[in-house]
Amino acid sequence: MIYGAMKFSLGGSLKLAFRPWVEGLENIPAEGPAILASNHLSFSDSFFLPAVLDRKVTFIAKAEYFTSPGVKGKLTAAFFKGVGQLPVDRSGARGAAEAAIQAGIKVVEDGGLFGIYPEGTRSPDGRLYRGKPGALARVALATGAPVIPVAMIDTEKIQPPGKIVPKLMRPGIRIGKPLDFRRYQGLEGDRFILRSVTDEVMYEIMKLSGQEYVDIYATVAKRQLAEQKAEQKAELKAEQKAEQKKDAVESDAAEGDRRD
Repeated sequence: MIYGAMKFSLGGSLKLAFRPWVEGLENIPAEGPAILASNHLSFSDSFFLPAVLDRKVTFIAKAEYFTSPGVKGKLTAAFFKGVGQLPVDRSGARGAAEAAIQAGIKVVEDGGLFGIYPEGTRSPDGRLYRGKPGALARVALATGAPVIPVAMIDTEKIQPPGKIVPKLMRPGIRIGKPLDFRRYQGLEGDRFILRSVTDEVMYEIMKLSGQEYVDIYATVAKRQLAEQKAEQKAELKAEQKAEQKKDAVESDAAEGDRRD
């Protein structure tokens, strides 16, 4: 009931304001389990995709969204529950991964649509990064559910980092044909199989999205970008200090000339 109300209000508002275009809706089964594997460009991806589908999509979200104190925390928790998000404790890397996998298996075994971002985090620069061979492949192999590749288009341009007011423009969603990995069932303990399944899905997402593919994890790219920014900031600070020192020397020299 809450999901339906949120979909009607929030989903309807999103479709009315942004008018997202969609290709491949026929690839979403009318009933039965499936895994939606999408690229991840924006926080809004988890809202635009459910808004254009008739069926409920369940994503996983960090537990902090559900446990923050105060009125704001309760409202945030109610909102994320209302839009079909499942809390996952990310305090321990292995524990978080296992919790995500078990949550996904439960959704799929109940006949639902499980949404997941194989990159594990938002793209820092709009490019497509290497998929993590964990939750996606393991849920697919444990359940035998089809994996449907999804490409979000231009959602990162609606509200870039640092922008408060979103830009009114039309994002897009391309939904590919279901991928069947039942031939690998029972092999979810084989890391080479997990990597193969993940890479196949990422290749289909790349074709749908048209993104440049980068064969490193997005988390590594974010760390590299942060290090580059820190280096640039340090270099700028050093240049400013050098300029200040130079100005001080020139000022002292000019003062000496005047005295002479």
